[in-house]
Amino acid sequence: MAYVELYKDKLKKNYQFLDNVFKENDIAWAVVSKLLCGNEKFLKEVIDLGTKEICDSRISNLETIKKLDESVQTVYIKPPAKRSIPRLVKYADASFNTEYKTIKWISDEAVKQNKKHKVIIMIELGDLREGVMGDHLMDFYESVFNLPNIEVTGIGANLNCLYGVMPSEDKLVQLSLYEQLIEAKFNRKIPWVTGGTSVVIPLIFRKQIPDGINHFRVGETLFFGLDLFTQEVVPGMEGDVFKLYSEIIEITEKPKIPSGYMETNPSGETFEINEDDYGKTSYRAILDIGLLDVSEDFLIPEDDSIEITGASSDMLIVDLGGSSEKYKVGDLVSFKLKYMGALGIFNSDYIEKRVV
Repeated sequence: MAYVELYKDKLKKNYQFLDNVFKENDIAWAVVSKLLCGNEKFLKEVIDLGTKEICDSRISNLETIKKLDESVQTVYIKPPAKRSIPRLVKYADASFNTEYKTIKWISDEAVKQNKKHKVIIMIELGDLREGVMGDHLMDFYESVFNLPNIEVTGIGANLNCLYGVMPSEDKLVQLSLYEQLIEAKFNRKIPWVTGGTSVVIPLIFRKQIPDGINHFRVGETLFFGLDLFTQEVVPGMEGDVFKLYSEIIEITEKPKIPSGYMETNPSGETFEINEDDYGKTSYRAILDIGLLDVSEDFLIPEDDSIEITGASSDMLIVDLGGSSEKYKVGDLVSFKLKYMGALGIFNSDYIEKRVV
């Protein structure tokens, strides 16, 4: 059975590195846990690091966090669906919002539950995912700040999440100016300007974060140690907090070229034949993991001599080259994971999760 390991010493090292960076720059930060897909063992490791605020995009995951530690502030980081609002108010202390009608529904439910719900207003800065258009922000804020049991505690933005628009000092200055305009017009304090995600962290190292940006939400850099501008591991951080192990269930020397009439496979792929491979063979290994668990595009074999050649729903095929002496049936092959690969693995009920 395939399994994935979380190395708690490496996770702790990355957390402490980031915590020091943010403290040095007088920035508060929260952990984004959506990658962990609500896995209780992994969430406990995150809570044990000492974080007091965790963000997620699934209410069930926030429920798990509250069961593990009621004192952790939970933040729902996408605009809520109407039918989820009763559970949202119960398990999320705060939520990202962009629609007045939704905030009104949250207000009504918060009154019913006798709770105060915090709201972060998301602003559109160019990536065209969620966000209030800047021209409408003042009217939007005025319409929501007097709703009962609603406390507007921040404004924020997301970049690089849909079209890949990268953050810049100018865009963050723009976000900070919106906070200043709100405070000047309404004489009300907005405590948090949450302009930072993992992709913004490199701007801290370049001294390009405006003073007004005082809150970050970090997932990918915590778990993968990546500078998302260079796609390289940040010096002082660990890039392999997680590792996937999959067992070899077959090794056979086979032709490099399939034989027979070819059409699209069940994944809708059509393969092109490399004529240089006619008459050649190689040793092919089949591993006990497949597309049901993860796309092969997000797996990085630790052994550089292994080449991933394809996958079906339940099996991954790798090319071992001209010799099979290095591996035998029953051996484990290890992989580093890209972010979306880890997301698939953690969302699979068929992959065992271990803490090391």
